[in-house]
Formats: sequence, C-alpha cells, structure tokens
Amino acid sequence: MHGAHEVLQAIAIVLCVAAVTTVVFQKLRQPVVLGYILAGLVVGPYLPIPLVANQEVVTTLSELGVILLMFSLGLEFSLRKLFSVGFTAGITAVIQCSIMVWLGFVVGRAFGWTTLESIFTGAIIAVSSTTIIAKVFDEQGIRGKLRELVVGVLIVEDLIAVLLMATLTAISTGAGLSVKDLTLTTGKLVAFLVGLVAVGLFIIPRAMRAVIKLNRPETTLVASVGICFAVALLAQSFGYSVALGAFLAGSLVAESGEEKLVEHLVQPVRDMFAAIFFVSVGMLISPALIMEHWLAILVLTVVVIVGKLVSVALGAFLTGNSTRTSVQAGLSLAQIGEFSFIIAALGLSLKATGSFIYPVAVAVSAITTLTTPLLIKASGPVASWVDRKLPKPLQTFVTLYGTWVERLRQAPRRETLGAGVRRLIRLLVLDAVLLVVLVIGTALMADRMAHFVEVRTGVDEDLSKNLILGGAVLLAVPFVLGVIGMARRLGTILSEAALPARKDGKLDLAAAPRRVLLVTLQVGIVLLVAIPVVVVTQPFLKGLAGPLVLLVLVGALGVAFWRGATNLHGHVRAGAQVLVAALAAQSHSKEPGAEEHALDHVQGLLPGLGAPASVRLEESSPGAGKTLAQVNLRGLTGATVLAIQRGEQSLSVPTAQEVLQVGDVLALTGTSEAVDAAKALLLGAPPSVPPPEPSPTEETRAHG
Repeated sequence: MHGAHEVLQAIAIVLCVAAVTTVVFQKLRQPVVLGYILAGLVVGPYLPIPLVANQEVVTTLSELGVILLMFSLGLEFSLRKLFSVGFTAGITAVIQCSIMVWLGFVVGRAFGWTTLESIFTGAIIAVSSTTIIAKVFDEQGIRGKLRELVVGVLIVEDLIAVLLMATLTAISTGAGLSVKDLTLTTGKLVAFLVGLVAVGLFIIPRAMRAVIKLNRPETTLVASVGICFAVALLAQSFGYSVALGAFLAGSLVAESGEEKLVEHLVQPVRDMFAAIFFVSVGMLISPALIMEHWLAILVLTVVVIVGKLVSVALGAFLTGNSTRTSVQAGLSLAQIGEFSFIIAALGLSLKATGSFIYPVAVAVSAITTLTTPLLIKASGPVASWVDRKLPKPLQTFVTLYGTWVERLRQAPRRETLGAGVRRLIRLLVLDAVLLVVLVIGTALMADRMAHFVEVRTGVDEDLSKNLILGGAVLLAVPFVLGVIGMARRLGTILSEAALPARKDGKLDLAAAPRRVLLVTLQVGIVLLVAIPVVVVTQPFLKGLAGPLVLLVLVGALGVAFWRGATNLHGHVRAGAQVLVAALAAQSHSKEPGAEEHALDHVQGLLPGLGAPASVRLEESSPGAGKTLAQVNLRGLTGATVLAIQRGEQSLSVPTAQEVLQVGDVLALTGTSEAVDAAKALLLGAPPSVPPPEPSPTEETRAHG
C-alpha cells in the first residue's frame, strides 16, 4: 500500500512538470503527448534531475487513464457502429497481426535469440496501442471513416492479444496447445463478450437514461464512471484486459442515446489521468538501456513502423477502403503500447525470455509513441504521394475496386450464395489445418522416424530423413493446390455476385473488370489463409521455406493481376468514350433534368465502371481554374474523373494537367461516398457523407 503522502507527492510532481512541458509543446505547435513523455523522462529515475516521482504510484494511477480513455472511445462507438466495421476490421487485424508476429520472429532469430524469445518478440510488436491512438486522434480532431476503421482494428487486435497470451502461456509451460485448448480459450472469450453485451444491453442503457432524467451532472458523472470501472473490473476478474472492459462499458452507455452528454462530463477527468498514463510511459525510458540494445531497438522500431504500414494498408485496401484511408490507417497503427508490456512481462514471469526483452519492448513502445503523432499528421500527404506515384493501371484499379466491393456488399444474400461461400470457407480452413498438422508433425517426428527406418531397414539415417521430408513435400502439394483452388472458386462466386455475367449471349462488358476482381480476391484469400499458416509453422521449419512458397504463389498471382489491371485500363478508356457520348447527348438535350440523369443508363451498359455521376462546375466552384493535379481529387476523395464535356469539346480520361473551367461537366466514378465527397470538394458544398479529413497542408493546396 502507498501512503497518502507518497500519492500526493507523485501527483504534484507529475502534474506540475507535465503542465510546464505541455505548455512549451503547445507554444511549439507540437502534440502534447510528446510533452507528457518528456515530463515522464524528467521525473523518471534515469536522469539526474531532483524531481523523481514514485514510479509504482504513477503506474497505478496511469491504469485509471487507460480505463477512462477506453471508456471515452467506447462512447463514440455504439455496438451497431462497431459491428458495421467488424468484417473490415477483422480481416485487417488478422493480416496485420500475422505478418507482424512473423516479422518479429524473424528479427529475433536474426539476433540469435531463442525460439521462444523470438515468438514473444513477434507477439510484442503485433498489437498497437489503443490508448496512444485515442489521445492523438482527439488532439488532431480525426473523425469519420478513418477513426472507425482504426478503432475497429484495435478492438480486434485486443481480442487477438488475449488468444496470443493464452497460446504463449501454454507453449512456455511445456503443456503445448491442442486444438481443444485453443477452442476452449476462444469459446470462453466469445461467451464472456456475448454474455456481457446481452446483460449490459438490458440494464445499462435503461439505468443511464433514468440517471440522466434527474438532471444532476455530478450524479451522471459518478454513475458513468462507476459503470466504467465496474465493467473493467468484471473483465479483469475473467482474465481479460481492463481496457477491453472499459471500451465495452462505453459502447453500452452509448446505447442510451446520451453519449454526448456523458462524454462531455467525463472528458476533464479522463484528460488528467490520461496525462499521468503518458508520463508513466516516459518514466520507463532508460537512455543507458537504449544505448546497450540500440541495434535491436532500432531494427524493431523500423519493423513496427514499416511492417504495420504495409500490412494494415494491405488489409484495409483488400476489404474495400480507398488508398488514402488504407495508408492513413497503416500510419496511425504504427506503434506498440500497453499490451506489449503485458506480453513482455508474461515472458519474464514464465521464464520463457531473457531479462532484456521487457526493456527492449518499453524502448520500442516509447520511440513509436513519440513518432505516432508525427506519422498521423503526415499520413494525408504520404497517402497523396503514394496515390500519385502509382502506375496508371493501378490508379484505375484502386478507384474501381472500391466500387466493386461496395456492389458486393449490396448484392442480395441469396441462400445458395451463402451456403456455397460457407462450404468453401470450411474447405479452405480444413486444407490449412491439415497443412499445418503435416508440417509441424514432420518437423517434430522426422528424426525419430528416420532412426526407426534405419533400424528396421538398414537405410542410412540421413537418406531416410531426406526421403521422409520429400514425402512430406509431396503430401503437402495437394493441400497447397486445394487452398489455391478453393480461393479461386470462392473468388469466382464473389466476383460474379458483384459483377454478374450476362446470360443472354450478348457481349459481356463486365468481363474485364470481373477478371481483375477475381484475381484480387484470390490473392486476398490466399494471403488471409497462407500468412497465418506460415506464422504458425515458421518456428518448426529451418530456413525460409514457408515464406518462399508464399512468395512464389503471390508472385504468380501478381503477374496475372498486373495483366488484368493493364487490360482494365484499356477497358476504362473505351468506357470513357461511352461517357463522353452520354455527356454530349445531354448537352444537346432540352429536357429538364437531362444533365442530372445523363449517366443513369451507363451503369447498365458498363457495370465495371461503378455508378458514374455528373457534376457541372459553376463560377463559385473552388475547382474552377485549377488543374486536376492541384485539386488532387482522387488523392483526397478516392473518386476519379473519367470524362469532361466542355461545350462542344469532349475529353475522355483527362490527364492530371487538364485545367478545369467554368461550365465543364465532369463524369465522376468511385464509391458513393467518394463521389459525394468529390462533388463537395469541386463545388464547395457540404457532402451528405463526410469526406476523409485532409491535413492542413493538403487542404491549403487543394483549395488554393
């Protein structure tokens, strides 16, 4: 127990120093999170400054900051909103965590660490920090789709972290992890979540509405924080993180419909304890330790930033997000945090890792905490740069891919479609599980089997082992081909649901887009299955056999994808001529409303071009007089201009240097949200769906 004097002294030192550093950082126009971390370094035990705060007291108080931050985040995400991004977030989180676990394992082995230490390293860098991101997003005012996607991924990552900790515990204690154990652990987690949500929905929203009717702000604040801590404590008692419980508490309170009032009341308390949390992170930074393990810390920091950027962007894009949103999400999640400390501490307590793992994890977390505000601030310009540097065929593809996924989500859920998809998914999982069992079984039993063969037959043990490994490779081939075949069949069903083939024998104008969509879905499905298989089997294999097989598969599919994307670019250029003709016909029509509905019939003629929409530039339009490159339409909104009608002149697939003029009628395509945001950007009118938030520098460039 800590005495009252110790607690008072720690709070006074921490808040006074943090106040000074945050004022300085505000004056310098830098994120205040960096000021909190600097304050932690000042009051920590590693610098010769006579302002040392009791680290145990600060750490205890910082837990309150984590809980309140997660509760506030939950208030923004009702359960309905969370479920709406569940599919996208789930796939993105699985791809990201799988890739990061593998990268961490490879880095650990490269430094000569043991297999267990390398596995723990992978788990440590797999999970991003919800607390850090929530604070930076609040500071920079980031809302909308990007925030929803990132928070959804973070919640799924926390659930994955729970399963990782159970797996690591079983492996480290020598008990092994059977399918039964994993199923039991997952079942308990699902049962806890379902039970908590079911009971919570029945009680908490009603209770909050009753409290708020009293019209006493202090009562509402006390009740809200009480619910927050009660659910966090309940989660902890079941063996799960307090952060997960606090987030669920916020989501349940949000179901009352009074989340804005509660958030306003909780904010001052949250901000104070959140400041203590970030100061506690800064107190863990040891300059001497960083110097001792500087190379490992540097490599892991680069792996975290680059690996999470690529893996998150890949997962987000495959699930239908724009290039901009995908890159921004990747840069937003490029750090590790509180769960990394827990996993590192678990390794120490189980004696599965050396004492160096925990301080290395702390140093990487501290450095990536420092870089996170800068990366999020730079994410908009970086996303625009990536979009500009993409080859023309890929620029066309990324615009249209979002429209195809949108159509796939809107496709009728026919019973036969659902049954066929579920059956193929079960076969995919079965092939993957059997492949994992074969690889691990061969790796563990090859020496013993070779010795048995030598004793029984007299065949040399090395030759016997080579024959056994060769036989295992031959047995693995059908499973690999099965994954590829199932992925193609599943991709065929989904691509035809998004872009149905013509049944009347006429020319199928959706054939080229459908081929590209099929290959893309096949690549995505193969990655979604193969990456976890490689991660699970890598510790049992020598060398890089698994990753090389995956690389060959993706490379072969990538060649097919590039050919399809090139053909798609030609298809779009031809389709743009149809749009030009439609706009030209509209310009000569005297019917009222002809311009607004000029492209209504194009979607039926060219289903692969999304749902093109037209917009006329008026004298007040911010886009008039600027080139398409200056407007940066595709980079900021995800929509693209396929054609322009200018009086009697028509332009199809205009270049980036084309100057927009008053009176131009533009044919836009992209997802419905992207087209709406593009119209708002061109006309200066508020969109019905908020567009992605441009950074201040981009906003200045886009609007002159």
